[in-house]
Amino acid sequence: MNCPYCREDHDKVIDSRAAGDGFVIRRRRECLRCGRRFTTYERIEETPVRVVKKDGTRMPFDRRRILGGLMKACEKRPVSLDTIEEITADIEDEVTSSIDREVTTHEIGEMVMNALRDVDPVAYVRFASVYREFKDVSEFVDEIQPMLAGRSPARGAKGKAKAKAQTKGAQAKAAAPAKAKKGTGRRK
Repeated sequence: MNCPYCREDHDKVIDSRAAGDGFVIRRRRECLRCGRRFTTYERIEETPVRVVKKDGTRMPFDRRRILGGLMKACEKRPVSLDTIEEITADIEDEVTSSIDREVTTHEIGEMVMNALRDVDPVAYVRFASVYREFKDVSEFVDEIQPMLAGRSPARGAKGKAKAKAQTKGAQAKAAAPAKAKKGTGRRK
């Protein structure tokens, strides 16, 4: 290893330890010519994952693209940045740990949609509307229909029953004739 200071190729390793979840070795070195110390990192050489786009072109996998899409979908929604980062990391781990070195944009989009479906239904619909490129309202309705038919995450079975009871109570009050209130003043 050439010294970054004097460019001499004569050094010794002083310290060596694992870094980066055990996939990186950090080595502290000392140049035997000038005596200065520097750090090097040794990593496993990986073939980068490539993303196959709809038109067939290939580009390197970039987690920032997933993060950006999630940020747009979750804008002004009660989804924390930590949750968005966690979803991005989970998808990145799934993509990079797969045996295939290529992944389609369709597969990545489905992973994002599955994660958003559980986190925030509105963010899910926002992402789906862009990702699926809906041509008309009927396609949009077809996408959200299963969500409407199933249990709503915000209002479970108890919440639905309570809302139904409140609606019946409001209807009963509206149907009953209004009674005049009598005064409750006391005479002395």
